[in-house]
Amino acid sequence: MKLASISSGSNGNCIFINNENTSILVDAGISKKRIEEGLETFGKKPEEIDGIVITHEHSDHIKGLGVFLRKYKIPVYGTEKTIEYILNSSTVGKVDSDLFFVIKPENDFSIGDIELMPVHISHDAVDPVCYRFSDGEKSCAVVTDLGEYDQRIIAYMQGLNAILIESNHDVGMLQTGPYPYHLKQRIWGNKGHLSNETCGRLLNDIISEKLSHIILGHLSEENNYPDLAYEAVRNEINFSDNDFYADDFQIKVASRAMPSCAVQF
Repeated sequence: MKLASISSGSNGNCIFINNENTSILVDAGISKKRIEEGLETFGKKPEEIDGIVITHEHSDHIKGLGVFLRKYKIPVYGTEKTIEYILNSSTVGKVDSDLFFVIKPENDFSIGDIELMPVHISHDAVDPVCYRFSDGEKSCAVVTDLGEYDQRIIAYMQGLNAILIESNHDVGMLQTGPYPYHLKQRIWGNKGHLSNETCGRLLNDIISEKLSHIILGHLSEENNYPDLAYEAVRNEINFSDNDFYADDFQIKVASRAMPSCAVQF
């Protein structure tokens, strides 16, 4: 399998996952042109995408979906409330409702020969999920936009070979930064986003000998730096009480602006 970021950040998200037979996009929060260019970078054409799965309805995850679907008639999967929001969104515009398929959290479904498990997460959206992907031999997950995590999420993320996980903000930068207080509260609240350190702690609960690739994603442009996220997560792993060290894994930071971090596993 391959896991790659076309774009991952607070201003737009689109993740690419495929194996020899099936290609999937997670979210379409960037322009149609950028999605096309990103897919070309990874050797795919939009017509070859078998499905788009949506995590939630915030604009940085769906704002390119309408234009993309009006050109490419690709099936879209999301929770019932998320799809309802999208079909009534002026941001997305008019799209063919027959392209949309309802999925339920904690109930697996398949796109091609890849099995997906949507897992409900804590975020300020109508019905947000993250996704685990498996083709029977390898598995990966895309886990972003959650203010907190619990044992249920930890259980669903065991035995992964690769993960793209949110490392959204540095707590100190957020506290002293220019955001208004209500927005700071939203970000560090239990329906907001994971800090660098919390990302590292979640990783400590799910890393194993199977895990080879860690991609840090959804970094805030105003409240984080790639190097800061990278070092903070490494420190959380290195100073934890488990048997692993950061050097046991290939850790990368996804770009907010361009295709990056293509990993094969």
